[in-house]
Amino acid sequence: MHVRSYAQIEPFITLDGSEIREWAGRISAPARNQSLAEATIPVGGATTQHYHQLSEELYLVTAGQGRLVIDDEERIISEGDCALIPPGARHKLFNVGAEPLRILCACSPAYSDEDTCLTE
Repeated sequence: MHVRSYAQIEPFITLDGSEIREWAGRISAPARNQSLAEATIPVGGATTQHYHQLSEELYLVTAGQGRLVIDDEERIISEGDCALIPPGARHKLFNVGAEPLRILCACSPAYSDEDTCLTE
């Protein structure tokens, strides 16, 4: 059995510049087919635009407000919103709120730097 609590998770920075705490995935746990992590974007911050060759990604906003750009569409997202990002879709997330933006990120297959292509 593999169980991790939030207090045990060491944050790291991904290629897109997000601070990540990963509960399950290739880095933190023996999960190969999916990953679950929390990304935190500081006030005024943004990720680097990127896409994933294979991974489908879900963003579930747990705190704050952001502007999500996927390919040529953009939308304001806030607590309780869930966005689907298909493989190959260029995406970037801006924190446009007054508090840190926190997103639960689920990827299938699991997140990897090798599957992440920066576009800016």
